[in-house]
Amino acid sequence: MKTIWIVDDDEEMIRAVQLMLKLLDFETRNFLSARSAALTLLAGERPDVIILDINMPGVSGIDFLEFIRRRKDVRNIPVVMLSTEVADVMVDHAITLGADAYVTKPVTLDELEEAIKKALRAHGENI
Repeated sequence: MKTIWIVDDDEEMIRAVQLMLKLLDFETRNFLSARSAALTLLAGERPDVIILDINMPGVSGIDFLEFIRRRKDVRNIPVVMLSTEVADVMVDHAITLGADAYVTKPVTLDELEEAIKKALRAHGENI
């Protein structure tokens, strides 16, 4: 079973996404900050996919995405951006930095599933 990390500072959003992922048969691990997720990556843990919010206090999702893509040991982890940001410039920026998929909040189960599939396919995996 694949494990997906949800990185979002909104606990209610985490619970909603976690429930959807459970329906899709994924295990989850939740992080209320990008910093805590980054420290867990540096400690050697690896998810199969990261679902990442953009707007978080301290380290933003964009900062965390850049961190992931710059490190050889974690750069191949599929990343799905999940944000309230709908501006084309933000979507394009995230994709340019290496996001594999981008969906906006509120997200439906079908949108989330398709984004995860797209992210996994971008890294040579199928589900």
